Amino acid sequence: MPLPIQIEWLRDAIDILIVTFLFYRLLILVRGTRAAQMFIGLITLVLLAVLAEWLHLSMLNWLVDSLRTVWVIAFIIIFQPEMRKALSQITESRLFKRFVQVRELGYISEMHSAVERMSRKGLGALLVIERNIGLKNYLETGTRIDADVSAELIETIFTPPSPLHDGAIILQGNQLVAAGCILPLSANPALERALGTRHRAAVGLTEETDAIVIVVSEETRQISIAEGGQLTQNLQIGDLKSRLSALLNVKMKKKKKTK
Repeated sequence: MPLPIQIEWLRDAIDILIVTFLFYRLLILVRGTRAAQMFIGLITLVLLAVLAEWLHLSMLNWLVDSLRTVWVIAFIIIFQPEMRKALSQITESRLFKRFVQVRELGYISEMHSAVERMSRKGLGALLVIERNIGLKNYLETGTRIDADVSAELIETIFTPPSPLHDGAIILQGNQLVAAGCILPLSANPALERALGTRHRAAVGLTEETDAIVIVVSEETRQISIAEGGQLTQNLQIGDLKSRLSALLNVKMKKKKKTK
């Protein structure tokens, strides 16, 4: 059933407005760059395609159709810097940050639950959170997991006789990437002699990278966190989530006080 004329006009108007806006934003991005002249040439080709379709110019229409795939590839190559800039602007938007924040809060809650349960059960654990510096060398010493972070998975890995319980797990965002990883031990003479291997490994990794490492002691059940070569011991479970959120620059939602 054909659409009413008014609806067709409205649909066409919306279509034209969206395309015009996209071209306008792209023109702003390339203005003053070497890609500006190429962008004008691309617009010319698009106008030729419209003209060929409207006037039924078969040869020109065939040529335009043949070049469509080439246009897409050329567009990506030519405007790669501008597209990267546009994507970076999207990631800086409030809506995107709000979406990412929800995901980050999700995996922080999962880690928090896992650490709380392991501390209560006396399960030793090492949780490494990757930040800006990649941890590829340490990932290769363990076993790839590549799974969403969950409290049950973390607890299972560190429960003996799991073959991976003696090493560290490495997390990238909301992904548990590897388990059973070997970390470098700190040689800092200022560290307490009573500290075990897990704590020295946590400090050692944070001396070489910007990672955050959570340690659960098997003997004392205490929770510690290492960052920047510094170790904070005997951290209360209630403070762990807020500490992680501060280190990862995740804003926690304040609970409204009820009267």
